[in-house]
Amino acid sequence: MQTHKLLRRTVLAVALLAVMGAAAADVTVQFVKPDDFIDMPRSERDRDQILKDLTAHFASLGKALPPGQDLKITVTDFDLAGRLEPRRWAVDEIRIMRGGADWPHMTVQYTLEQNGQVLRSGTDEVSNMMYQQRMNRYFSNDALRYEKQMIDDWFQKSVVGSQVSRR
Repeated sequence: MQTHKLLRRTVLAVALLAVMGAAAADVTVQFVKPDDFIDMPRSERDRDQILKDLTAHFASLGKALPPGQDLKITVTDFDLAGRLEPRRWAVDEIRIMRGGADWPHMTVQYTLEQNGQVLRSGTDEVSNMMYQQRMNRYFSNDALRYEKQMIDDWFQKSVVGSQVSRR
């Protein structure tokens, strides 16, 4: 009898997880020619880490979307805050942020869908010109804190903001 109860609970838990997984918003991110992005590190390992971190950040923002919605993001240009400058006696580069005309910038195409129907789509040029003068919720040891702040602002305005007006 105990085995039957355990089996029934396990089946119920698996079914609940499947329903929850199907209901959650899905975010897909594609970077077009990331090797051509301005200020991307020359090191393939460092470049891949930045793209992985940006993808994870977009995905974490997707948790704010209602269940069943899908967000497709294509980043066609990305310029990190600051400028990469070679180090004198090292093979890697260092990113210098002066707070002038070196703000982060991206060009992003997006489509928000629900049940195959497009709710919102567009192409946006996004930048954060005041990136060092604004409060930032990310820790100072987060190498992409200014870029994440810029992405958060875009997401709230272009993706989530459109949700509010439709309700």
